Amino acid sequence: MFADYLNRFLAQRGIHYGWVMGIIAFIMTVCSSAVSSVPQIIILPITSEFGWQISDVSNAIGVMFVVLGCCAPFAGALMLKIGLRNVGILAMGLSVSGLFLTMLAFREWHLLVTIGVFFGAAAGIIGLGLAATVATRWFVARRGLVVGVLASAFAAGQLLFVPVMAWITTVADWRVALLIPIGGGILSAILFLLFSRNWPSDLGLPPFGEKEIFLPPENQEMNIFSTSFQVLFDALKHPAFWILSATFMICGLSSTGIVGQHFIPFCADNNVGIVAASSFLAVMGVFNFLGTIGSGWLSDRFDNFKLLMWYYGLRALSLFYLPFSGFEFYTLILWAVFFGLDYISTVPPTVKLTGRYFGQVKGPILFGWIFAVHQFGSAIAASSAGWSRDTLLSYVPAFIAAGLFSGLAVLLIILFKFLDMRAGGLRPQG
Repeated sequence: MFADYLNRFLAQRGIHYGWVMGIIAFIMTVCSSAVSSVPQIIILPITSEFGWQISDVSNAIGVMFVVLGCCAPFAGALMLKIGLRNVGILAMGLSVSGLFLTMLAFREWHLLVTIGVFFGAAAGIIGLGLAATVATRWFVARRGLVVGVLASAFAAGQLLFVPVMAWITTVADWRVALLIPIGGGILSAILFLLFSRNWPSDLGLPPFGEKEIFLPPENQEMNIFSTSFQVLFDALKHPAFWILSATFMICGLSSTGIVGQHFIPFCADNNVGIVAASSFLAVMGVFNFLGTIGSGWLSDRFDNFKLLMWYYGLRALSLFYLPFSGFEFYTLILWAVFFGLDYISTVPPTVKLTGRYFGQVKGPILFGWIFAVHQFGSAIAASSAGWSRDTLLSYVPAFIAAGLFSGLAVLLIILFKFLDMRAGGLRPQG
């Protein structure tokens, strides 16, 4: 009802309702990012309070990533089955429940359930699938920009919530800090309940930039698991899936897996303190926010193949540069700006190419599988970089290897472009 009233109000002013969906999806993604950042905020105070080991919390974080990766492939099909609105409300319900239960935790295994299962499932069914689904369903024009803005919400959540929550843990209690993401989760769930719609056709609208109304398929009897696997099996025959999956796995390997997990200890090995290293990550987060939005804008105007070539090529250079930067203030600032602009800029063109080859219905479902592969790449890098540090007593081989893999991604994109240029080389499905 509220959505109908708001749609009529906006239509009189020439504003498409897709922008409302983009705004509330952005708010939900910001809040989801804040929830995912909770473990790193509470890890020191909770272990100090109960006398636990750091590994007791890190094990829960590991379970969270496993659950996230297992849920992500089915997020798109779940949105198709029960609706985008219901999935958003379900995800925030899991997040808020997990936060409340974390506040009550007093045994190590409790975190395996609250952080591991609840946080992981909530992040898995939203993840980048929410951005891909909203952008693909509601936008034809400006789709890349919308993906870029929604992907940047992950950085926005960390920039807005993490410093405040960290400060509250020092002046009050870590449980008080959790009230902030709890409030954000409740707010975003209410907004989704009142103002979201599953498809533009629910409001009698075509997607933004399109003239004809798209009527979604009837899916009352669909099984989300069989649907998701069927989309995957169909995509296995298409070269685009293999190349997009391989390059996005390298994206995870060369970003969240190695930099997101090992930048601070790498700095510590080079006499840069934790507080200083964290400040460089904050700088990286600011430029990550700007770079992802910029990437979305660029992906609407330039060849997405060429953009991905540049992104992975520049990432390779930045990963080669860091170990030999000298870890001085100005060299690390330069690296943080440069790498931050490139950190998740690969998302908009990857989502656009997935939608291009697999359509409005299958594209978001398949992107869930591609996102899962991204998580596996992150896990490989996180583990292998730790092995490099413990066994070879240096992070340098791990960062060089990540740079080499980024270079390999450039070659794969060149192959992708070559196949696409051939007559009938890569035909869209559906």
